[in-house]
Amino acid sequence: MAPAPIDNRTDQELVAAVNAGDARAFEVLYFRYRDWTMRLALRVTGHHDDALDVMQETFGYFARKFPGFELSAALTTFLYPAVRNFSIAARKKRQRSSGGDDQLPLIAEPQASSSSDRSDMEQSLASLSDVHREILLMRFVDDMTQPEIAVALDLPLGTVKSRLHHAILAARQLPGIADGG
Repeated sequence: MAPAPIDNRTDQELVAAVNAGDARAFEVLYFRYRDWTMRLALRVTGHHDDALDVMQETFGYFARKFPGFELSAALTTFLYPAVRNFSIAARKKRQRSSGGDDQLPLIAEPQASSSSDRSDMEQSLASLSDVHREILLMRFVDDMTQPEIAVALDLPLGTVKSRLHHAILAARQLPGIADGG
């Protein structure tokens, strides 16, 4: 795998450079966000190959936004809905091809994981509702701010705050979290 190019420009500066025709700037953004995209896609699809496909689709979608793309928030805020939607579509496709149920939770169980090698924290989070688990992961794993989550999920900020509050309360009731693990 090629090493990530070193570039100290901000995402805003890189987007402006891509808009001006600098293909290397897009490459920098790709390397900067590919791991984040892959982790999110894997978390939703539960399947490594599907996550790779989602990553490719996401960056293809992003590349088609140029020239003319304006970055008005953090790049993860823009990418999150695309990764999520491509991931859900990939899961549905895999589920249909295997003849499974159409009712899929938002966050998948990774295919290669077994309950014996998962931590208590992961098991506890898996028992939360999809809405609570997603908002906690966005805030504390993806390190998104509440306003970024609101934009990514197309929700009012008050709704995000309420969901996060209730998710934290629900998580505190779980064994392995309330007692510190």
